[in-house]
Amino acid sequence: MAKTSSIEKNNRRRKLSAQYASRRAKLKAAAKDTSKALTERMQASMKLAELPRNSAKTRVRNRCEVTGRARGYYRKLRMCRNQLRDLASQGLIPGMIKASW
Repeated sequence: MAKTSSIEKNNRRRKLSAQYASRRAKLKAAAKDTSKALTERMQASMKLAELPRNSAKTRVRNRCEVTGRARGYYRKLRMCRNQLRDLASQGLIPGMIKASW
């Protein structure tokens, strides 16, 4: 089980990234637009730098929904490999069976 503080920090990052997503997208588009003047593009990039760091989507870490583990994460199932194996062995994941030969 991951530390509760790590899980909560990640949840705060998710909220911040959702809150600032539209503002960040507009500023990024303005900074990359080569048809605008260089000063306008620089101002857009400076405003982008003033936004909170944790509002960037890349700061959010994929974590297991069950334990909060950050490594061995399966995006499709939103859980780590350890919990996936345990739940599959117990028959709690529909359509997943343990291989045997």
